[in-house]
Amino acid sequence: MTQDLIARAKAWLAEDPDGETREELAKLIDNEELDELAARFAGTLQFGTAGLRGELGAGPMRMNRSVVIRAAAGLAAYLKAKGQGDGLVVIGYDARYKSADFARDTAAVMTGAGLKAAVLPRPLPTPVLAYAIRHLGAVAGVEVTASHNPPRDNGYKVYLGDGSQIVPPADAEIAAEIAAVASLSDVPRPENSWETLGDEVLEAYLARTDEVLTPGSPRTARVVYTAMHGVGKDVLTAAFARAGFPPPALVAEQADPDPAFPTVAFPNPEEPGAMDLAFEAARAVNPDIIIANDPDADRCAVAVPDASVEGGWRMLRGDEVGSLLAQHLVDRGVSGVFAESIVSSSLLGRIAEAAGLGYEETLTGFKWIARVDGLRYGYEEALGYCVDPEGVRDKDGITAALLVAELASVLKEQGRTLPDLLDDLAVRHGLHATDQLSVRVDDLSVISDAMRRLREKTPTSLAGLAVTKAEDLTEGTEELPPTDGLRYYLEGARVIVRPSGTEPKLKCYLEVVVPVASQDALGEARTKAAELLAGIKRDLAAAAGI
Repeated sequence: MTQDLIARAKAWLAEDPDGETREELAKLIDNEELDELAARFAGTLQFGTAGLRGELGAGPMRMNRSVVIRAAAGLAAYLKAKGQGDGLVVIGYDARYKSADFARDTAAVMTGAGLKAAVLPRPLPTPVLAYAIRHLGAVAGVEVTASHNPPRDNGYKVYLGDGSQIVPPADAEIAAEIAAVASLSDVPRPENSWETLGDEVLEAYLARTDEVLTPGSPRTARVVYTAMHGVGKDVLTAAFARAGFPPPALVAEQADPDPAFPTVAFPNPEEPGAMDLAFEAARAVNPDIIIANDPDADRCAVAVPDASVEGGWRMLRGDEVGSLLAQHLVDRGVSGVFAESIVSSSLLGRIAEAAGLGYEETLTGFKWIARVDGLRYGYEEALGYCVDPEGVRDKDGITAALLVAELASVLKEQGRTLPDLLDDLAVRHGLHATDQLSVRVDDLSVISDAMRRLREKTPTSLAGLAVTKAEDLTEGTEELPPTDGLRYYLEGARVIVRPSGTEPKLKCYLEVVVPVASQDALGEARTKAAELLAGIKRDLAAAAGI
């Protein structure tokens, strides 16, 4: 067994095109670090609807140039099999370690397979790539990014020519083509055979961002902005300048790209501590709101002044921002369908119904939301908002930030704030309070064990609320294709449990709905909601054994 492992590692080493990972793997072989080698050669990094994502390093279970070249070759073979072998593939990348290398390798593989390839001019936000696919008439697009994952991760996100991320069965068909790549020597990679784009695509994207705003609307909101060490700063500040907003005050320590993400444990605005520097900057300049992007700028986080919390600033939940933007669009008189994933707040459905608009729920991910017929607005609780589906069929943290700033400006002129509008929505539709029980694991069996426990013994009540209906989503529903998840309906509450598709996490999404008789009853309703959420979280953790 040991000799077989060493032989496989040496075979991988012999065709690894990257000096850095070659040196890393050679040391593991020379030192006979069998446990580490076994982990890296336990299989292959699986290509799915999120593409690829994993820790950087040598071997088939890590993200590296060998894995990326195989993935690109599989994608090229898939496109050729679909009769698109002479089409254009446009490639974007973020500022993480190895992202530029992976982008160039992808471009070389595409041209070697007979396709055309164009690479964005520098690290840019993911929504610029999603926009470029349709703008340039490409048959596919690739974004090299690990979004808000830890610094040692990278990833590979694939879009098809409609500008949306892949969904089944395309993922399995591409994965089969990847598995059919026998050797890297079989993959032609001509050098300098692709086009490196200029700023024309970026300029076209920026021109489009103006269209998400109402002509002549107020543009007075003062913003503190953090790019979270990612690629959002230049594009967001340019979009704000074009729109006529005051220049955002930047969180200097996090403004420029840095793949080490030195000021945060995880470069995700939702993670504890990630927004501390933004809060500090806000206390110094006293803006109306704080806006944060994640490192590839497809997500948008918002914080508001709140004298009742320590430090004076409070992060809004993704569901709160999602509802605020929905109501803002309704007030502007938009038409079309509002959509969200099943893990997001049911308040969106209430807002759409009251406005006479269409409404749909989808599986988790913008790969599903973006495909809703007639989509006008879509959001997901994990800080993702699609406010211009004709331009970007994916979440877009730049245009979402513009729309948030417009809403804050409109309310400011009325002497009101974002929390004031949230209060209005609670009185009108009931207080929809959400929370999440999220468990990060080192051992993935913890997640599978928890799902098994819940499937074997469905909870009959949580926080004293009876479970009125339980659905195992692996079987699918009339509206949804199968997915690994559980959904519980309770009296005045809803719970969804699922493994994360991009991180080693078990995620449980909780929502309670408490009727609110008047503004005066809001405090009591919030107290009741907080107690119910805490109780559901406690009882669900016990039932799942986590």
